[in-house]
Parts: sequence; C-alpha cells; structure tokens
Amino acid sequence: MGCICTKQQVKYDDPAVLAAETCFNEAEIEALHELFRKLSSALKDDGLISKEEFQLGLFRNSKNQSLFSDRIFQLLDSKHDGVIEFAEFVRSLSVFHPEAPQSDKAAFAFKLYDIWETGFIERDEVKVLILAFLDESELMLSDDIVEAIIDKTFEDVDSNGDGKIDQEEWKEFATRNPSLLKNMTIPYLKLATVLSP
Repeated sequence: MGCICTKQQVKYDDPAVLAAETCFNEAEIEALHELFRKLSSALKDDGLISKEEFQLGLFRNSKNQSLFSDRIFQLLDSKHDGVIEFAEFVRSLSVFHPEAPQSDKAAFAFKLYDIWETGFIERDEVKVLILAFLDESELMLSDDIVEAIIDKTFEDVDSNGDGKIDQEEWKEFATRNPSLLKNMTIPYLKLATVLSP
C-alpha cells in the first residue's frame, strides 16, 4: 500500500508581514504571488508547488531530473513536507533579490553545495556537483581534469587543510571572489512589479 499524499488549499500570506521579513516590498510580493499562483496551479490548483510543478516551471517538463533543481527544491521547501507554500517561496527567493546581503547569498550557496547536509562541503560532493554540471551541460572532461578541478578548488578554499570546506572558509572565498555569487542574484526580482501581468 502506497503513501497517499494530498495537497491542501492554503491561504495567501499577508504581504506586509512577508515584506517585513524579506528584501521584497509589498508590490513585489503581490507580483510574486501571481507567479506562485501560476506555478502552483500547473498540475493541481491547490496553492502549493509540488516538486513536479517546480520542475515544470524550470524545464517546461515535469519529468526532467537535475541535481541542482532537486537541491533548490529541497532548500525552498523549508518545512520538508514535499511542497512549497507561498511564504516559503517568498522567503527563499529573497536571497536572490538584488538587495539581499552577500552573506545570505553565500550561506544559501553553501547549503546548495553541501549535498549531504553535514555542515561541510567535501571532495566527493564537489565531484558529484562537477559531474552533474557536466552531464546537464552535455560536456565531457577526463577524470584527470575533473580531479585537477577538485584539487584546485580545495587548494583555493580549504584554508585550514582539513580536506573539507566549512562555512567560514566558503564565506571568505566568496568574499574574495564576488563573481562566484553572480548567479545568486535575479535582477528581475527587483522588477517583479513591472513584469507582472
């Protein structure tokens, strides 16, 4: 007998409360609600984004699998209940806002790369990430080149030489290399009110 999971209809959270907790203003939150409404009703109109709806929004196909989309979904689903509620969506997207602090962006990126959620980024995780990126980009590199990339990464980031990257080492590396977090900013989030229908 399988697990029967039903999504409940949820209420729309107060934009003023979400604006006070995030980088968004109330008008941007209203525009995000429109986007959320479209995503959450792609397969079932219930006010929640399922993993399939999330992937449908990213890839226009709910069957595509991606390590990065899986990790992002896991991080957006802060309650770990298999769906994303509107408040989770807004709070999580806030880190991608142009005015979000770089330290918040670095912390989110660290969590994204800490696949096994140990509080460290280890060599095996970096290898999994590189191989996933190569696979998703349909690129090929030899094992020697992949190992050289991993070695160089740890040489540059693992300042205490313990074979793993902790949050402080990551933060220092991101501070020295701000372009590393360039993908952590979605300029259109600032323009959400202009882009909303």
